[in-house]
Amino acid sequence: MAPPLLALRDIRVAFADQVLISGASFALAAGDRLCLVGRNGSGKSTLLRIAAGLAEPDGGEIFRQPGTRIAYLEQAPDFGGAATVLDYATAGGAETHKAQAALDELKLSPDANPATLSGGEGRKTALARVLAEEPDILLLDEPTNHLDLPSIEWLEETLSQFRGAFILISHDCAFLRRLTAGCLWLDRGAIRRLDKGFSSFEAWSEQILAEEETVAHKLDRLIEQETQWSREGISARRTRNQGRLRRLHAMRADRARRVGQTGRVELVAESGTASGSLVVEAKGISKSWPQPDGSARVAVANFSTRIMRGDKVGLIGPNGAGKTTLLKILTGALKPDSGTIRLGTNLTPVYVDQTRALLDPEATLWQTLCEGGGDQVMVRGKPRHVVSYLKDFLFRESQARQPVKALSGGEQCRLLLARALAKPSNLLVLDEPTNDLDMETLDLLQEMLTDYDGTVLLVSHDRDFLDRVVTSVIALDGAGNAAEYPGGYSDYLTQSRHQRSEAPRPGRAAQSTRPERARPAGKLGYKEQRAIEELQEKMPRLAAEIAALERKLADPDLYARSPDDFHKATARHDALRAELSAAEESWLELELKREALSGA
Repeated sequence: MAPPLLALRDIRVAFADQVLISGASFALAAGDRLCLVGRNGSGKSTLLRIAAGLAEPDGGEIFRQPGTRIAYLEQAPDFGGAATVLDYATAGGAETHKAQAALDELKLSPDANPATLSGGEGRKTALARVLAEEPDILLLDEPTNHLDLPSIEWLEETLSQFRGAFILISHDCAFLRRLTAGCLWLDRGAIRRLDKGFSSFEAWSEQILAEEETVAHKLDRLIEQETQWSREGISARRTRNQGRLRRLHAMRADRARRVGQTGRVELVAESGTASGSLVVEAKGISKSWPQPDGSARVAVANFSTRIMRGDKVGLIGPNGAGKTTLLKILTGALKPDSGTIRLGTNLTPVYVDQTRALLDPEATLWQTLCEGGGDQVMVRGKPRHVVSYLKDFLFRESQARQPVKALSGGEQCRLLLARALAKPSNLLVLDEPTNDLDMETLDLLQEMLTDYDGTVLLVSHDRDFLDRVVTSVIALDGAGNAAEYPGGYSDYLTQSRHQRSEAPRPGRAAQSTRPERARPAGKLGYKEQRAIEELQEKMPRLAAEIAALERKLADPDLYARSPDDFHKATARHDALRAELSAAEESWLELELKREALSGA
């Protein structure tokens, strides 16, 4: 058997009196396609830097096969010392023509000054450098951060054809599902390995934590608490409340009816409706920006929409397409060149743009949330103890008195969300809120936004996040065209492909590109409809039995009293959880199919 290209054994890292990594080991062979997953602050980036040879551990052994070329993409590349983009792209040892080809693929000017690059352009430049090196191993830390959807899809295609081995750190679930064939899970300082792709990670990790929780009944309270802390975030995705899914689909159906009417009837607020039911009404809005050559760049042209209380609208499009411009127009921060904007009454907006400059690095988490002192934080008008509220955002009690500067980038983003979401609001405006968040925090944010009873306007490139949160998508193409599609990102793809297939051929009269009122074009067959009805009856029964077993297993004396009964209850609980998960997935697939047929 050939030796691995890279191997880490018993790696240990400590900062001050905190042990970050303790005994982590893994090996990377030729052709391996792995993701490295774990909570923000668990040490993923540190471990990747050690693997790349850019940091030294406090203990352990590292083996790199002689002659192996390793390229590392860090979260925040340093462009200092590079006069041009091409200079930076070749600084890693790549040949000039290869670096030039990579820059051309990403539509980057080789003569541009790296200091003037946007976040997305900087990320593309760093990717061009590591890809041009043609390494044997790619180590990529959050490669999709700041990238727009077309660039993410390009990167997916490029990595799918990469002949070497790679390890990815990413919060983008769709990205990981497509590319990975194995998972490294950094959990409480150690590494566990799954030789299956990321699509199998959730069920596998949940099983491990369930087994640990069982063992924890026989151990001391501290171990049980640590196991529970690790379990909380991962369990969120596995135990989603079906009511939330049904509510989201009902909201999407309602949004589809209203989107279908946009542009076909006069947009006026209904008389006698409750104050504040209308959030934004846009009619024929356009906005363009003058360019140095005297031309105008059109951000949006003749766009109309109506957003009501409770809608959750996602804005997507390439970098520079005008998403932030449209967001500012819809919230009244920017006036359109033409058309009208009408905002609803009694709006209380809260903006989240992940600007970490808003955090004082010397302040503690406690002080950040309780700016006026004391131990209570007002959460949408209701008092909460600061430690209890921090736990909602997956912080441990011991972190409450730590300074903000001790947090990882993702943990700082989590703290920003905690502070913003505590404020009273009925309109959340989120501009790229998912950058640097780990998967557990994304689960938490998805759950909060789904339950949020106000309105959400969201700019994001995270396809999975959009699918789980939004009721409609506004897609901008960068040429001034904007169109709204009911549903999430997957629904947008389906509908936009259908639109393109229906595009007029030469010689045919052009049809309106505005969405028309949804009309039934098909329906589920009898067996599929019957399956939905049976699943809707089955899922509550399974959930009730699971809840009863969990109450039984919560008895700390059960194992001592009857080990056999404990093991039977545990096995039954695991089987029911798997059965419920399968039922949920089947129900969701059928509901998506029914929704697509009804709106086709």
